[in-house]
Amino acid sequence: MVDVLAAFVANRGFGRVMIVLGVDPGVIAAGYAVISVHNNRAMLLDYGTLKQRSALPLYERVSRLHEFFNEKIETWHVTDLALETPFLGKNAQNFLKLGYVRGVLYVSVHRHRLMLHEFSPREVKRAITGYGAAQKDQLARVITRLFPGFTFDGRYDTTDAISLALCGLWHSTGPPKRL
Repeated sequence: MVDVLAAFVANRGFGRVMIVLGVDPGVIAAGYAVISVHNNRAMLLDYGTLKQRSALPLYERVSRLHEFFNEKIETWHVTDLALETPFLGKNAQNFLKLGYVRGVLYVSVHRHRLMLHEFSPREVKRAITGYGAAQKDQLARVITRLFPGFTFDGRYDTTDAISLALCGLWHSTGPPKRL
């Protein structure tokens, strides 16, 4: 996929190149996906889950997230970042920690001059599955169909990040004609 990236960088003068980093933020497990579009075809360049030990101090986990995502942005020449809007669940502490991660990502958006796209969980589910109250396993099934080379490892953090990256891509360009 690196050859595809080189082609995008070389052709920057021929329209807006979009390379979207989708992030499902978390201080223990953060899903990520890098998607680009070429000839109206979405291409999954990189994906996974950054896992961290809960025993690490919070400031160290946040610092590692900052370094990790800045490296992804620089490596893939990311132009856009897609995030899920936060919602207050049952645990206010988790919501607060999620705010730290989002703050780090906001700084990266500013530092690298990226476009920021934010979507509610319902918007993401509706865009990917056609149903705003879809379950995570339904999202995962659609993602595996859209990207046959993707192997689902049981981590919804990754499929959520891929879904977010697709939403960021579609938000700016409209759905690709072929996937």
